[in-house]
Amino acid sequence: MKLHAIEFILVIIGGLNWGLIGLGGFMNFDGNVVHMLLGSWPSVELVVYILVGLSAVGLGVGHKKDCRACNPSGM
Repeated sequence: MKLHAIEFILVIIGGLNWGLIGLGGFMNFDGNVVHMLLGSWPSVELVVYILVGLSAVGLGVGHKKDCRACNPSGM
């Protein structure tokens, strides 16, 4: 359950970051918040991107088991 919550938070962060990157492309600003916060530490920035990607995979694979809407009898 805790892993699911961590994955969820990381996927939300990743989704918001991608949304800001896209919005920034239309409005001519760099909306990459992860890079703004961690750009001086490129290795840490890459680890964050990897964790967000792994979280998306984890949620995709385990979603039906953990989701109350998809599996109302579960949990």
